[in-house]
Amino acid sequence: MQDRFAFVPATTDRLADIEAVFDDCADGRNCRCAYWYLPNADDKAGWGEGNRSWFRSLLAQPRPPGILGYCQDEPAGWCGVAPRIVFDRLRRSKPFAAVDDRPVWSITCFIVRKPFRRQGLSRLLLNHTVEFARANGAECLEAYPLDQHRASRVGDLYPGALAMFLDEGFAEVARRLPTRPIVRLECR
Repeated sequence: MQDRFAFVPATTDRLADIEAVFDDCADGRNCRCAYWYLPNADDKAGWGEGNRSWFRSLLAQPRPPGILGYCQDEPAGWCGVAPRIVFDRLRRSKPFAAVDDRPVWSITCFIVRKPFRRQGLSRLLLNHTVEFARANGAECLEAYPLDQHRASRVGDLYPGALAMFLDEGFAEVARRLPTRPIVRLECR
């Protein structure tokens, strides 16, 4: 199965492919990961075209903000990752407040286009995101997945499923909300 997929850093030369992934997702089409990066008021004010424009400027930064997955050369999925310090939402959040003063990287969001769901792509995106973060100097990765066993509704899996992270070696380090633990993976 894995040989059908390829993974690359999300860069400006892949903008059309990245947009194809986001545009196949109701919230992703409007959010463009601004939820994590921008203050709440700015994210809401930019919902839609404003966030699309903002995301294009994010792609122009030297460090790619995530990983893009392809299935047989067709854009299929996205995983957002960056140093925790760049995410305004995480700096302000009480439930996702820093566990300690380590300089962790954060995995914030998964999007898989409808034709490629239920094929293990999220897990592959996670594995390649870990590789990408390690290659770019991350010492520790952190994520904020949904604990599907405790959630009353499980439709919003943008942050990923807890079981997937635990299966891939992440460990729960904090839980300030019943359904949203903080998990970590040592990268060195």
